[in-house]
Amino acid sequence: MTAFSRLVLRYRHAVLCVWALVLAVGVFGTSITVDRLAADFSLPDQRGYEDNLDILEHYGAGGPGAPLVVVTTFPEGTTIDSPEATDALTRAADQLTEHGLRVASPLQPGGAGLVSQDGRTALNLVYPPFTGGDDGPPAQIVEGVASAYRSAVPSGTDVEVTGLDLLAEGEEEEGEDDIALLIETLLGAVAALVVLLFVFGSLLALLPLLVAAVSILASFLGVLGMTYLTDVIFIVQFAIALIGLGIAIDYSLLLVTRWREERSRGHDPIEATHRAMATAGRAVVFSGLTVAVGLLILVLIPVPFLRVFGLACMLIPLCSVGVTMTLLPVILATVGARLDWPRRQRGARPGRLGLWWARLVLRHRWLAILGAAVLLTPLIIAALGIRLGEAPAHALANTAAARAAVTAVTDTGVPAGVFTPIEVMVPDASDAPAIIDRLSDLDGVYAVIAPQETGWRIDGTALVSVIPEAETSTDAGQTTVEQVQQAVDAEASGVRVGGSGAYLQAEKEALYGWFPLLLALVGLTTFVLLARAFRSLVLAAQAIVLNLLSIGAAYGGLVLIWQEGYGSQLLWDIPALGSVSTFVPLMAFAFLFGLSMDYEVFLLSRIREEYDRTGSTRLAVTEGLGRIGRLVTCAALILFFAFASLAMAPEIDVKIIATALGVGILIDATVLRMLLVPALVAVSGRWTWWLPVWMARLLRVAPSPPAPRTTQVADAMPSRRQDVLV
Repeated sequence: MTAFSRLVLRYRHAVLCVWALVLAVGVFGTSITVDRLAADFSLPDQRGYEDNLDILEHYGAGGPGAPLVVVTTFPEGTTIDSPEATDALTRAADQLTEHGLRVASPLQPGGAGLVSQDGRTALNLVYPPFTGGDDGPPAQIVEGVASAYRSAVPSGTDVEVTGLDLLAEGEEEEGEDDIALLIETLLGAVAALVVLLFVFGSLLALLPLLVAAVSILASFLGVLGMTYLTDVIFIVQFAIALIGLGIAIDYSLLLVTRWREERSRGHDPIEATHRAMATAGRAVVFSGLTVAVGLLILVLIPVPFLRVFGLACMLIPLCSVGVTMTLLPVILATVGARLDWPRRQRGARPGRLGLWWARLVLRHRWLAILGAAVLLTPLIIAALGIRLGEAPAHALANTAAARAAVTAVTDTGVPAGVFTPIEVMVPDASDAPAIIDRLSDLDGVYAVIAPQETGWRIDGTALVSVIPEAETSTDAGQTTVEQVQQAVDAEASGVRVGGSGAYLQAEKEALYGWFPLLLALVGLTTFVLLARAFRSLVLAAQAIVLNLLSIGAAYGGLVLIWQEGYGSQLLWDIPALGSVSTFVPLMAFAFLFGLSMDYEVFLLSRIREEYDRTGSTRLAVTEGLGRIGRLVTCAALILFFAFASLAMAPEIDVKIIATALGVGILIDATVLRMLLVPALVAVSGRWTWWLPVWMARLLRVAPSPPAPRTTQVADAMPSRRQDVLV
């Protein structure tokens, strides 16, 4: 690292020019990047996905796209059986059919269940053309559907148009995502600046923000290049802007803090830079590698959009490391001393609070482990009850108008499954009657609508709409989808089963089918990296276990806050979702596995350094925690504020991901790194540093045998003399 540091400073002018160019180009390129992001969530070779594609190919609508639900409530004294009501619904349906829209109404075979008990309210399902985007049906189509019914029904009839896509869209205006992203990033940056001013008390607080700005823009430019090769999903913009903000600041915070420490020992700015790079710089590189390895699990999953997302997000730690290890040393070596104004040096001594805390944990190591277990166990237990699915209609209704529309549907007595019908395409229309009879007898099926119009009969095929009792995003709805698939397979070959529930089923299989194997691969890779970085098998194993505990606790927070609603209603006025979006736990795992490892690397790298210097486990933990504890806390606060800003995004899934990351980082930086890590090191004692010779040869590092028992005995004795020596 010292040689690399000297190389960077030798070509400092070239380094400055390169990053200045990236900064300038990135300012203009970011908006282009955001405009080129897509919403392609394809799942090749999965039955639910392929069946939906076949339905779309034949009928141009439906499949994974949810229908519009039109609620018509006739005046008092008029029911669905009244001639004027029947004629009105028929005229409206005919008008929409002429414009290429499919309509399922109470007037069609099997549609009687779409009428309220008093007969005044009827539900009509209208399938607009599926665009494949995330914005739902175009506004003109929605307005056209509403106009068709309002112009046909008698005076005094109330018409409401709703549907899952409309509910998910809410009241967002064009360009709102861009504005929200800018506001969230600015809020995260302001919060980070406050923390950095507290840490440095000088103009050095601006350096991490500069590094973060260059890193974020460099990441966006990298993604821009990727968009010309493949589709990149839109969620990546939030990940780069806010997760990139936190990671880049964390890395630069570590390096600047160590540079300042070396300066306080009397070294000139250039020598202090070399020393900081040789110690903190090495930790930054390993931290970036572990974050990238965590994201590798997304790249290896055989789902195109997730692979691309993983590759795009890997740019975040790589760019952050690149800027931190090149631009930051140049600034510190040249103008760093001038920026350290007003000087508020703490000297080379570790923080008093960190020392006190380290001694307390070492003295009461078993009590610390017990306390951590008490805090983590409820969250881990909650995580075991996680349910994967999509948000139901009532949870998506986050405006007064949307809630009123959902209430209009549920007040009819028709189950919520009407929002997520299951579409069954029969290759031979002559097989349809037998399949309809079989589906009608299934548990969990509310109604089977079999229209005879042209829009439901194309090229000899027949399309049937199955209304489940439960929305197909729920466990009960997923069971109904599976039963429908089994029933049609038993009746005829080649029958397609589509709808959002079938897509969700395919998504679960695609995302989590390979997960255990990939988890083992990522865990093994990380173990090797950490064993080489810490020169200890015990520390590497402890780091992996603690990371999994941190992620499990974050999942528990997701379950409590979003699935059960303890927090979502209070913070966002969103009721309990009853489930967590399918891809959220996977993405949260990929980020948390690497992000939480940042603090592990920061802390254990310093503990390892102090152990090599003193040969005492106790002194190593005390000194390491005394120096790094405050930094880890501040770094975690910065990341937490970034995730809090991310939680302001309009998309519910982004809010959920931000919640998982925020909870995970807080738990990781407090309960795990400041409590469990020092306690476990104290318990493992001299075996903490064990690295046999054969493994050291494989890793190409120096072996690290356990410390002598005499040293271990001394470590176990909490003497005041040792505290003074620290």
